[in-house]
Amino acid sequence: MLQTLSIRDFVIVDKLELEFSPGFTVLTGETGAGKSILIDALSLVLGARGEGGITRAGAEKAEINAVFDIAALPGLQAWLLENEIDLDDAQLLLRRVIYADGRSRAFINGSSATIQQLRDIGEFLVDIYSQHAHHALLKSSTQRQVLDAYGGVQALVGEVANAYHVWQALYRKRVDAERNAEAHAIELAGLRDQVRELAALAPSAEEWEPLQQEHARLSHGASILAGGEACRELMSEGELAALTQLSSVQHKLQELVEYDCGLQEALDILDGAIIQLEEADRFLNRYLQRADLDPERLHEVEGRIQALHAAARKYRSRPEELPELLASWQLRMAELESAHDNSQLQQEEAQARATYDALAQRLSDARQQAALSLGDKISHEMQRLALSGGRFEVALNAQAPAATGNEQVEFLVAGHAGVAPRPLSKVASGGELSRISLAIRVVTAQQGDMPTMIFDEVDVGIGGGVAEVVGKLLKTLGNQRQVLVITHLPQVAAQGSQHLRVSKQLQDGQTLSRIEVLTPAQRVDEVARMLGGMEITETTLQHASEMLAGGA
Repeated sequence: MLQTLSIRDFVIVDKLELEFSPGFTVLTGETGAGKSILIDALSLVLGARGEGGITRAGAEKAEINAVFDIAALPGLQAWLLENEIDLDDAQLLLRRVIYADGRSRAFINGSSATIQQLRDIGEFLVDIYSQHAHHALLKSSTQRQVLDAYGGVQALVGEVANAYHVWQALYRKRVDAERNAEAHAIELAGLRDQVRELAALAPSAEEWEPLQQEHARLSHGASILAGGEACRELMSEGELAALTQLSSVQHKLQELVEYDCGLQEALDILDGAIIQLEEADRFLNRYLQRADLDPERLHEVEGRIQALHAAARKYRSRPEELPELLASWQLRMAELESAHDNSQLQQEEAQARATYDALAQRLSDARQQAALSLGDKISHEMQRLALSGGRFEVALNAQAPAATGNEQVEFLVAGHAGVAPRPLSKVASGGELSRISLAIRVVTAQQGDMPTMIFDEVDVGIGGGVAEVVGKLLKTLGNQRQVLVITHLPQVAAQGSQHLRVSKQLQDGQTLSRIEVLTPAQRVDEVARMLGGMEITETTLQHASEMLAGGA
């Protein structure tokens, strides 16, 4: 439920703080006073697109804050947790800041948010019905959505759409396979030859680097043996071998240490060096004993490298990439072989079609049941709205299978008894359309769980006793949820449990809009103004008092 709305520097509002009550709230005011500003502000804080001229003249930014009580909305609370947004005492604070240059920022409970997140939240909080909504009801898509929402089958509608898309994807895959069968067969034959050749070579992702290292060792085997022997000659075998020279130094230092122990550190370092050099000599000796030129292995390695290079040149790749290339060919072969198997594709397509048909039939059955109930309830409300004898029906016209199901939804209406129902777009006048639209909204709202509903002058074209009935309908709806109505009808305004008035004032050369909560006495004056225009008489005031007493 909407609790408070705060507006700063928005259009012709400089500062506004409003608190809202549960039940039925009416908003009235003279033409041009800015009654729709409240709806526009609330729409923006719920994620509507901002356009130029939103900020008040001379202001840097417009700011809108709305506080909602969401204790009774577990679905929204779960959404907030899923999006890692803190929830404090079941209250939700939405904030929208729009700068004069068009930039915009959004916040949810103090955390920065996206405009799309505001829109997502708005789906849980508020439904706004405007005069435009009447005309939207003339569209087949809107009529289908109304029926599906009334029947509570939105989840099933999603399943049907998903099943349809899966079926169509398989259908296109089969048709494509049949259309390109010859080209696919040629491609598959070529791939089989390539895969056979490369698979016979059996390139391995791990072999290329070790293979090159082994080739380098084998191809330089003679140099390695000669160099190793020369190193041993210098270290231990020659007349001037390093080990022989170091041993002489070691012996000399041992004599000197007896005279000066300060040379012990040098002797210790030399001892370590001799040990390291002896270890290196032993390693070289072992290596040279095992080393083998092995020209046969060298020939084998060179042949393998040449084969890999040849394959890489042929298929315009690098040798180390051949395993990946082979895997990609094998995958493409599997796809083509699967596509070539029309019987498998046909079986998959038939199974997908059967799934769609079963879901679509469930949807058709549910729609049929909902259509009968919706038609009866709206027909009942039409009698109360001076459409005596009128009848409302929901026709389900068969259509080719589609993502929306197997039928088109069409609203039919007969304005009075003895007339066959015809499409809503062809028979409803402006006033009738307003009444029928209101009946639809009232009936469907009873099935929904939207906590707040706002009607923006949906009573246009209605007057007299019908207006009083409309007011009572909205009041009844207000017993179930929070209802806010912008109205120009005194009969509707008199039914409200809370009354807000919009007015314009000239301040410092600027026209500013004001919205105030009316006291009982002020309500009498406002309803009297709506009844009698500029000239308010005692009779008008008496009439207004009686209307308000009757609406209480």
